Amino acid sequence: MTDIEFLQYPIGRFSMPENPNLLEAIAQIKKLPEYIQSAVSNLSEKQLDTPYRPGGWTVRQLVHHLADSHMNAFIRFKLALTEENPTIKPYDEAAWAKLPDSELEIDPSLSILANVHYKWSVLLKNMSEEDFSRTYFHPENGQKQSLFEVTHMYAWHGQHHLAHIQHLALRENW
Repeated sequence: MTDIEFLQYPIGRFSMPENPNLLEAIAQIKKLPEYIQSAVSNLSEKQLDTPYRPGGWTVRQLVHHLADSHMNAFIRFKLALTEENPTIKPYDEAAWAKLPDSELEIDPSLSILANVHYKWSVLLKNMSEEDFSRTYFHPENGQKQSLFEVTHMYAWHGQHHLAHIQHLALRENW
């Protein structure tokens, strides 16, 4: 029997790395669209509609979620870079995953992901140390979060969902 915690968090839950490497995190963000594209390129419609774990999202929903989530992240970065500790707008990710656009083919979300990550990577590469210390306020957890920490969190987030797809493909022998 497979451990549900492992199915849900195949690379572990997010925590700030002991020795955070900003260049590595930026590289992971830049490369994520390529990795996702590779992971889903040969999947059938039936495989795309397979949940990565019991009660979890389908691969299709994961791809749409990544586009939605990372669009929000990019906007949050721009807000933090242009405003003083702005309060960000949380959203109900689970509800978004049930909206009709999460049933579409994945190509639009793969394109969004590629283009958002392209712009985001350019932004990240051109940020100063001072820029990475800028913050936004997340009302759900009641904390200020620095862009340094958030960069690492989204690098993890992409790898987290990539691992969902890859582990499912391995388990199902796709």
